[in-house]
Amino acid sequence: MPPFIPLPLTRLTLAVITAGAFIASPLIYAEEHEPAWAQGRSADMADSPLSPHAAPLTVTPEEEIPLDHLRMPDGFSAEIWAHGMPGARMMALGDEGTLFVGTRSIGRVYAVHDNGDEREHVIIAEGLPQPNGVAFSDGSLYVAAINRIFRYDDIESHLTNGDDIPEPEELTDAFGLPDDEHHGWKFLAFGPDGRLYVPVGAPCNGCEVDPDTHATIHSFEPDGSDMRIEARGVRNSVGFDFHPDTGELWFTDNNQDWIGEHGPGDELNRLGEPGEHFGFPECHSIGIVDPELGSADACDDKTLPAAVTDPHSAPLGMRFYTGEMFPEEYRNAIFIARRGSWNRTLSVGYDVLVAKLSEDGQRADLSPFMVGLLDPQENSFSGRPVDVLQMPDGALLVSDEQNGAIYRISYETPDYVE
Repeated sequence: MPPFIPLPLTRLTLAVITAGAFIASPLIYAEEHEPAWAQGRSADMADSPLSPHAAPLTVTPEEEIPLDHLRMPDGFSAEIWAHGMPGARMMALGDEGTLFVGTRSIGRVYAVHDNGDEREHVIIAEGLPQPNGVAFSDGSLYVAAINRIFRYDDIESHLTNGDDIPEPEELTDAFGLPDDEHHGWKFLAFGPDGRLYVPVGAPCNGCEVDPDTHATIHSFEPDGSDMRIEARGVRNSVGFDFHPDTGELWFTDNNQDWIGEHGPGDELNRLGEPGEHFGFPECHSIGIVDPELGSADACDDKTLPAAVTDPHSAPLGMRFYTGEMFPEEYRNAIFIARRGSWNRTLSVGYDVLVAKLSEDGQRADLSPFMVGLLDPQENSFSGRPVDVLQMPDGALLVSDEQNGAIYRISYETPDYVE
C-alpha cells in the first residue's frame, strides 16, 4: 500500500507543490455532452480510460463475497453479517437493534433485523433519488435523497409487527436543500446537541460556489428549522462523527479530480470552531493552491486537515470507536472506510483505515486496519467499503457496496498474548 502523507505541524502554503508535483490543466476539456465526473479533465486527457466504477445492481451470491480476502491485525476476524442488498452503503442503528442501510444508484433503503442466528432484510423504500443518508433518533428514521428528506416515525414497531410501512413525513421544504445531483448525495448524523448534521457538496469537480449553500456542512433542528452553517470549503464529505469526549465534529472530505494522479490527498478534518473554512475551491489538502482558482495566499486563512490520506482513495463513512471489545489502543480512535479510487492509474483504497489521535487531540496518524479487497498486482478490486458502524457489543460493521454485504469484525485475544 502506498505510504500515507503525514500532516506537517505548521500550516504552510505549499503553492510550489502545485507547480512541481501536480499537473496543472492548461486548457479544460469541457464539452457539453461530457458527464459531470469529467469536469476539469484537460484536453490531453480526453482519451483517458479513467472513469468511475459503477456499483452492481444485482445480488452477489454469498459464496462469491470475498470474505477470505480480508486481512486484519492479529486477534481480529470477519464474518458476513448480512448480504443480498445491492448497493449497501451508509448505516444507522435503531433503538431496538434494526440496522437501516442507504444506497445510491439502486434507490433503496433496507432494514436488517437480527434474530440472533441470522439476519433478514426488507426493502422499506425504493425508487428514491440516491437515498444515501440515514440517521435514527427518538424512534424515527431519517432518510436523505439528494434534497429530499423523509422521516419514518415509529418504524421499528411497524417492522416488528409485520405492518406495512406507512408513508413517511416529508420534510423537504423545511430543510430547503439544493437539488444538485453532482455530489448531492447526503450523509446524515445527529450530533450530541440533538441537531441533524447534513453536508452539501460542491455541484462540480472544481468551481466557485456560494459559500452559504454549497461545499458546506449544515446543521438543523430535527424538523428542518434553524439552519446553521457549521463548516465551509468542504468539497464532498460523505462521512462524519463527533468526538466522544469533546463533542467536536470530525469528517472526511474527497479532494478534487484531474489535478494530478498523485494529489491532492484526501482528508480527515477536525472542526475546532463553527464556521471554519477548509479550503475548497482555492486551497486543497495540506495547503496546495488550486492551479485555476487559487492565489498565492489562498491557504493562509484556511483550516488544514488533521490527517491526509492517499489521493483519490475516497474516504467516506467514519466512526469513533468507544466499545470495549477491541484492545484499549483503539479506544476513541476513528475507523474510516475508503471506497477506493478511479481517478488514478494505480488503484488505491478499497479498505478500512484506523486513525489514532495525537495527545492534543488535533491531529491523527493513519494506518491500515482491514485490507485485502485490492489486488495491487492485478490492479483490481473485489469489494468497496463505504461505511463503518459500532454495534452495542463492540463489534464493528463494515458495508461493502460492491457486494451488497455487511461484514462484522470482532476481536478475541490471541492465545500467545499473556
